[in-house]
Amino acid sequence: MKQLLKVSTADFKLIFRDPSLRIFLFLPALIFLVINIFLPYLISKFEGVNEYVSYVLIVATIENTQMFGFIYSMVLIEEKETEVARVYGVLPVSKMWFVLFRLIIPCLITALLTWAILLIQPFYSLAIMPSLVFSILSGLIVPVYVLGITVLSRNKMQGMIWIKIFNIAVVLPIVAFFVPDSFTHVFGILPSHWAFQGLSDIIDGGSFFVNAIIGFAYFLILLTVAVRKFSKIHFV
Repeated sequence: MKQLLKVSTADFKLIFRDPSLRIFLFLPALIFLVINIFLPYLISKFEGVNEYVSYVLIVATIENTQMFGFIYSMVLIEEKETEVARVYGVLPVSKMWFVLFRLIIPCLITALLTWAILLIQPFYSLAIMPSLVFSILSGLIVPVYVLGITVLSRNKMQGMIWIKIFNIAVVLPIVAFFVPDSFTHVFGILPSHWAFQGLSDIIDGGSFFVNAIIGFAYFLILLTVAVRKFSKIHFV
């Protein structure tokens, strides 16, 4: 446990030392400004913007996951490039738990920040517990995102390409709100679709449990696959 804590602490020290990573820590603050100041300003100037508020809020909460998604992808890819991962591979701990432990804190921080965005935004009075459940679901995007990119990338250049692809895949399900209902769940192949639909249900005051259950199941399956794949190739 002490070794895992040391590695987790080292991760954050690296993030704060590297300007290219540190700047992403300001992403949640930017999202708060957009949702609480810039968007209300736009609504006051352009009445038509009001009908798109829910979609902006949905995308903003999911974009919040990009902070640690990008940061930890770069951290783990750098470990692979510098062969530090091989050193971690000889630690007398389970590789699977080693991976999960390092991603628990960014996952929790992401969930709490998403929850804060939903509770502080000025447009809707959202139920506290459903918002928390959605926030935890969105937090699961982080480890799946990070491990997926790291597994697919041999170096940071490839990592940047995959980050762009993953970013598109994460946000693309917003299109489901602008197509006929019969095509809505075509986007269900992308796991973030179920988070989008769940938050839409919460905003509309409906039941979000079906979308939440599907979302949690989908992300946990992907996380299990990603952790196993990562554990096999990252430390060699």
